Amino acid sequence: MGFRDWLPFFKRKEETEQNAEDFRAMLASRHHHFRQLLSADSENHEIFTDIEEALRGERVYGMSFVRAACTRASAATFRMIQHLDKLAPGKYARLYEVFDEIRKEIEPHIAHKEFERGGPLVLDIADITREHTDLCGAKMASLGEAGKQLGLRVPSGFVITAEAYRRFMEQDDLRGSIERIFQSLGKEDRDALYQATSRVMQQIMNTPLPHDLEREILAAHARLKEAKGPDVRVALRSSALGEDTERTTFAGQYRSILNVDRENLLDAYREVVASKYSVQALTYRLNRGIRHEDVAMCVGCMSMVDARSGGVAYSHSPVDPHDDSVTIYSVWGLPRAVVDGATETDIFTLSRSPLEVTDASVAHKTEKYVCLPGEGTCAVENEDNAGQPSLSDEEALEIAKAALAIETYFGLPQDVEWAVTRDGGFRLLQCRPLPRSDAEEGVRADRKGIGNLPTPVMQGGINASTGVGFGPVFKVSKDADALQFPEGAVLVMPHALPRRAALLGRASAVVSERGGAAGHLANVAREFGVPALFSLRGAMEILEDGQELTVDADGQALYAGKVDALLQLERPRPNPMRGSPVRASLRNAARHIIRLRLLDPDSAEFRPRYCKTFHDIMRFCHETAVREMFDFGMSQDYRNSPSRQLICDVPKQFWVLNLEDGFSPEGEQRGDACVRLEQVESIPMRSLWAGMTAVPWEGPPPVNARGFMSVMFEATMNPNLTAARASDFVMKNYFIISRNYCSLQSRFGFHFCNVESLVGDRPSENYARFNFKGGPPTWNGASCGPSSCRKSWRPTTSGSRCARTTCGRGWRDSAVPP
Repeated sequence: MGFRDWLPFFKRKEETEQNAEDFRAMLASRHHHFRQLLSADSENHEIFTDIEEALRGERVYGMSFVRAACTRASAATFRMIQHLDKLAPGKYARLYEVFDEIRKEIEPHIAHKEFERGGPLVLDIADITREHTDLCGAKMASLGEAGKQLGLRVPSGFVITAEAYRRFMEQDDLRGSIERIFQSLGKEDRDALYQATSRVMQQIMNTPLPHDLEREILAAHARLKEAKGPDVRVALRSSALGEDTERTTFAGQYRSILNVDRENLLDAYREVVASKYSVQALTYRLNRGIRHEDVAMCVGCMSMVDARSGGVAYSHSPVDPHDDSVTIYSVWGLPRAVVDGATETDIFTLSRSPLEVTDASVAHKTEKYVCLPGEGTCAVENEDNAGQPSLSDEEALEIAKAALAIETYFGLPQDVEWAVTRDGGFRLLQCRPLPRSDAEEGVRADRKGIGNLPTPVMQGGINASTGVGFGPVFKVSKDADALQFPEGAVLVMPHALPRRAALLGRASAVVSERGGAAGHLANVAREFGVPALFSLRGAMEILEDGQELTVDADGQALYAGKVDALLQLERPRPNPMRGSPVRASLRNAARHIIRLRLLDPDSAEFRPRYCKTFHDIMRFCHETAVREMFDFGMSQDYRNSPSRQLICDVPKQFWVLNLEDGFSPEGEQRGDACVRLEQVESIPMRSLWAGMTAVPWEGPPPVNARGFMSVMFEATMNPNLTAARASDFVMKNYFIISRNYCSLQSRFGFHFCNVESLVGDRPSENYARFNFKGGPPTWNGASCGPSSCRKSWRPTTSGSRCARTTCGRGWRDSAVPP
């Protein structure tokens, strides 16, 4: 026989080897896509957990989190579809259409809100009522309503509306630029947040106003100047949408600029708008679950009041719901000293019926705020009348009457800012619902049974926000200190500055040497449920950083260490996200993301067209990918693919197919068709092999008459067990491996078994699966997994199920028993 006679043989051998190599490359490619699908599946599980935790109120988050979570879930789900499509090209193309339909359902809940277009750019305060709240903000709308309906004197002026703000944000794509800056921020990066807010605020200050808006503002100022005289100065006050409501006061979080002339009016407007993006305002909105895009910054421009005295009146106690007396906090000069917590105040308490002054506490007021001759305000020494009351009883009665009238009209306790002019005239500067503590009678009664307490470290001060808190002391005297403020610390500071509200979300309690219950910081502390003790002189000197401290605001005392008797009275913080717009957006979007309807792979509805959420798609992709990989591994091509026989000391032959890095370099270089166990570097295979050989193999177990008859019956009825024909059970035993992956397909007796495992650096991606098919109709003692159900398994046409009808658990080909 010549060479030509042997040529077809060599050619067939080369073709066979080439086909085997091609198949091995194909198998490696499928393994890659399968791994990538599993990675996307694991990522989605993490995203779903984040969303569920957020919905339970376990964190504070903003719309950036909501949009990011939805986007990440969308991207991970789409990747799963793509990799499944690589495993079964075109077979599940309907998933792309279903994915687009679900994504369109989610989009409206995370889209940026567009403000309602239209309306004037400027409105006169005399023309404003509550009907203009969406155009002018609650602060200016309430002020206009009170002046018009109750006949109270309010400053003359105008409001730069929400439509004006929208137009300004469109100038030079200002809004888009701001969004891009904040989208680049990382999580919990305080330094980056401060830098971003500075960039945004500076960009707002550098952006010119639209020409028509500039013209309207200056024209309104000209009309005010004509009415009030050539020397008129104005106070610019924020009146953002959502500000000064019962639930969200934004007290002191935006800028107010006083005593502004015409020349600086436009810059002052930009400065108030820019304060929307200050650190304290951003943090406040985050802690209250308010979407940044829902806040349009309206600005009130009111003629400046030359105040002899000023302050705040509460028509109800902010810390005791059972105290309905009226409380007035008053200082000489402008009311700024009261709301900024800069100085001690006079306190007047008045009963309702009859309306009379029942108590007056006069403070030594060494400073007062006044208007400068040109522009702006400043604090000046107040030596002449520092110890004298800043109000007469008659003036206190007039202020109380106004506060009660506003409460009656609006139907809620009120926080009223006022001024008394040099001629004794009352001016209403603003009014808003009073945020109050949720203190209960039961809590106060419990305090009677506390028993003996240790000696306080400090005692006294003003209960600005009720409650008890514990944590290490952290002093904040300058802005740089605030960057380092830790979670759960007691905030101790010299002044109760409104901008320190940015720290309240992390503080367990607040102690300040100055400030009162009427200050902006006290208002926000009550909203957040943070205990606050103010006007405690010497706290900065006596308390030490890191010192563990129990703050009892109700008892007006500080105690060293943890006082359990007091801390048991601690009430849970109010959940700021509950009922918030941000949580509503997440909840509505989550309905299309994390709900799972596709449960049973054996159901006729386990099809792409029945997927209604991302979770459904994820479940379908994972289950189907596993099946596609196993079906592919059972093909004839697979059984003929190149592999190496495992040299092992067991009465069974195994072949190992290395996808990538499952062999050591020595094993890769072997020229024969064998590989030794020590040359296998697949982590899951070596672990599996250790378990398989832990007990010596002693051959088949003894067969009793009942078992023998079962085996014989199966052998006569199952064509796959006929030795005379090729079948899925007459084949080699294969390990498909990489360093971190292993799939074993093997025949053990009458059972065809499959074990699959992934072991990597990310624990959340690791898994192990076992399944088998074939076997006699009895399961020889196998039982349902749950401890509550130990019934034996029974065969069905679609696999095996628990014999107990109420359990319903199934042992299917694609998964181990539950």
